[in-house]
Amino acid sequence: MLDKLLSLDTKLFVFLNGLGSETYDGLWLFITKQSNWIPLFLLLLYVLYKKLGAKQTLYLLLFVAALVTFTDQATNVFKNGFQRLRPCNNPEINSFIRIVQVRNSFSFFSGHAANSMAVATFLFFNFKDKIKFFGFLFLWPLIFAYSRIYLGLHYPLDILTGYLFGFTFGFLMFKGYKMAQQKYFPQ
Repeated sequence: MLDKLLSLDTKLFVFLNGLGSETYDGLWLFITKQSNWIPLFLLLLYVLYKKLGAKQTLYLLLFVAALVTFTDQATNVFKNGFQRLRPCNNPEINSFIRIVQVRNSFSFFSGHAANSMAVATFLFFNFKDKIKFFGFLFLWPLIFAYSRIYLGLHYPLDILTGYLFGFTFGFLMFKGYKMAQQKYFPQ
């Protein structure tokens, strides 16, 4: 069963990765770099500040920082535990896939997917009733994580597992934040 799932995962990866073109490699390299998302983060920070004020925004950012730290470290534990080779390092497929970027760490599961989905989930549940169309925030983890398949760094299952992990812990952090907020900032 696991072998069949991994085989399907590899086939889907080869298909999705094969859709790439040298014409768009620069775009996807730009998308995958976290620092290039700083304008989005600054815009979010501004919107949050306008909705919450300085003190509440700083408090919320503490929870975001804790969430990203936890998600990032948990991702590393899973990667080192499973030790799944990245597609770019997999000798069974790396001779015929598009490799745009190489990393030597392990693949399962995607930290890009987990971190971006965790933050998007946490923010979404906090602001879905306060900011119209805030659900569009989920485009960020979708585009960000797909870049990892395009570049040859992650399998689809790495991405989906990262999304699930990120969503779960983003939601749990939201619940913890709401409990703490009621205790320290009662309305």
